[in-house]
Amino acid sequence: MLMRISDVDRMFNAMDLLQSRMNRMSSDFGRFRTAVPGAGPYSGPAANLYDAGGHLEMKMELPGIDKENLSIKIQGNYLEVSGKQESDKPEGYTPHRVERGLSSFTRSFTLPTDVDSSKVEAQLANGLLSIILPKSEAAQPKQITIN
Repeated sequence: MLMRISDVDRMFNAMDLLQSRMNRMSSDFGRFRTAVPGAGPYSGPAANLYDAGGHLEMKMELPGIDKENLSIKIQGNYLEVSGKQESDKPEGYTPHRVERGLSSFTRSFTLPTDVDSSKVEAQLANGLLSIILPKSEAAQPKQITIN
């Protein structure tokens, strides 16, 4: 059975129409969506946490988010990072396709040790948030001398 080119073209047009309707129905589906092996999918920016001996260091990918739109909270060994991305649509423009609209996220982490919240430092550069989390004195290893 042979199909005419116009039949194939009509089929692809119908698929394009369905895809555009699905995109409008869930415009921010998949935003900040990644998968962590063994943990299933989660919604939020990708983050890595490292132990550097005297401190922990977290790196989080936040492209297009300004530091004024970020919030970092810490208490004991609980860290919460939240933020929002605002629309960059210029005044007077009519959007024809919007994939980078408004979005927000909140990520929370239970850290492996308590940190000294008064000494935490954070820096945002080129879409990468770096947070230095000094361990509390009680959580730091101590060398014991033998008599």
